[in-house]
Parts: sequence; structure tokens; C-alpha cells
Amino acid sequence: MLEEKVLETIKKYELIKKGNTIVIGVSGGPDSMALLNILICLKNTNKIDCNLVVAHINHGIRKEADEETEYVIKFCKDKNIPCYIKKEKVEELAKIQKIGTEEAGRKLRYSFFEKIAKKEDAQKIATAHTANDNAETILMNIMRGSSTSGLKGIEIKRDERYIRPILQVTRKDIEEYCKQNKLDPREDKTNKENIYTRNKIRNELIPYIKEEFNPNIIVSLNRLSELAKEDEEYFNKQVENKYKNILIEERLGNKIEEKKDEIILDLKKFNYEEKVIKNRLVLYTINKLLGSKQNIEKIHITDIVKLCENNIGNKFLVPNKKFKVLVNKGKIFFIKMF
Repeated sequence: MLEEKVLETIKKYELIKKGNTIVIGVSGGPDSMALLNILICLKNTNKIDCNLVVAHINHGIRKEADEETEYVIKFCKDKNIPCYIKKEKVEELAKIQKIGTEEAGRKLRYSFFEKIAKKEDAQKIATAHTANDNAETILMNIMRGSSTSGLKGIEIKRDERYIRPILQVTRKDIEEYCKQNKLDPREDKTNKENIYTRNKIRNELIPYIKEEFNPNIIVSLNRLSELAKEDEEYFNKQVENKYKNILIEERLGNKIEEKKDEIILDLKKFNYEEKVIKNRLVLYTINKLLGSKQNIEKIHITDIVKLCENNIGNKFLVPNKKFKVLVNKGKIFFIKMF
């Protein structure tokens, strides 16, 4: 049974601890409704000990959105699950912030999830990413020219906060589960429209690969994801230890503009490392400094490593407006820009 498979995943990756309160992001679609129903069944049969709370956002884009909201509300009422609803005009927000509608929707969802988690004192936020989502993400990363880290795809657990209990379940199994349990989920018709890159991968590329090359491409890509995660875990431990060895000083959390956040590394020790470690050390240091690796491209990392290897001194490099790097007197300075 699918519920038992998900229970195994929960136990294997320690996704849910006894007494946890979990906020579940529910759209009303097959994936999130299956996730919600599975967690309810596991809770009701005492296989997991937790409290469940639902968070649903109505993006206000499609005319069917209000009906989907009513469906989620009724389902939660019938199951006696607390349900929080938020209605937003995502397209207007996207225009104001000058970002895509998809990104605006994602930002709204996660902000809302965090707000409800704080209100309910929840330890975990569960999202309904599946094995198909993971395969799509890996293909997207490959086509964007991602590093090997991109082969990991979606994390099953992030920051001990976000969990994806059905990440190892295929969409085909989800659809079958919904039929067997008469869930009658709502289908987002825009998922069939090839207006986003992910939709094109889902609706055109993956079916083509299945037909012409590998009918089990979803399983194959998820297997690759697991191998990449094992490698990444090993490298992360290595880099963390190497960072401690080459670190001279961390000056983080400054509130005064004159005292900028900076991290200082030993140039000689840095250059002693292999290039694969150097690249990861640079990315690790940037993440430490900025609290994020977003928008850091391979070219930035390559340029910084070259700067350190050339060791000419008094050289500034500004990869983007967020930070700069200075190599001087045997030291590498990563300096945050305000």
C-alpha cells in the first residue's frame, strides 16, 4: 500500500517526530490531496503521532480557484483538520515585484506556510513534491548548465523544517491512490499548458524520452538523484572541515554600515586544495556570508578561484552587487556589500 511506502520514507529520513505539528501545503490537486489523506490515515491508525494543519492559497488567477478553495475547506471540515485559507492576486504582485507569476506564487506560498507554522507553533512544513517533480527538476538543472549539485534534485528534507513525504512516489501511483480512495482532487488545467519550462518538460520532453529511449526515465533520474545526494553529503562534510582549517576570521552580523560583514581565508591553504574542493569552498563561503547561494553562477566561482590561484595581490573582483573578493597579503577577503 502507498501509505506503508510513505510511512517507510518518514521513518527512514526521520521526517516526523513524536508530537510534531505539521503544516501541509494543500492546493486541492492530486499530489497534495494524496499527501493530506495519507498523513490523516497514518495519524488515525496511530502509525505517526502528530498534529496536522492545512494551509491553502487561492492565487486568484483561474476562475476555478474559488471552487478548489471550497473543496479543500469541505474536505478539511469533514476530516476535522484545521484549515487556513489566504486569497491573493498573484499576477498583481508579480508586476509590482517585477518577477514572473510562477516565482511570485512560490514566494507567497512559502511566506504563508511560515506564517501559519509560527501561529500554530509547527515544527514541520510538508509539501507534496513527487518523484516526477524531482525528475523534472533534475532535467531543468541539466539544461540550465547546473553543477553536479543540480543532479540532487529536490531535497526530501531541508533545514529540518521542510519535508517531502511523497518525494519517492510517482505521479502514476498518486493518481491511482486518489481513485482508490475516491478523493476527487481538482486538476489545475494550466499544468497541461506549455507556458512554463517545467510544463514543457512534463508534457513534451519526458513523454518523448519515455517513448523513444527509456520508459522508466522517472525511476532512473530519481536513482541518479539518490547517488548525487550521497556524493554531495560526502563533499559537504569534507568542505566543512576544510573551511575550518583555512578560516582566519569570520566577522558576521554587523549592524553598523562602516563595519561590513566579511570572511577571511588563508590563501596558501586554499590554493593547496584540489580544484573540486576550491570550487565548493568558494560557494560554501559565499553562502556563509550572504545566507544564500541564489544567483551565484559557475562563472562567478571560476573567476574567484582564478583570482586566488593567480595570487597577484590587491585585486578586487565583484561577481555581483552583493559581495566582493579581495586577495591581499596571503589572505582572501569575502566582503558583503550593503
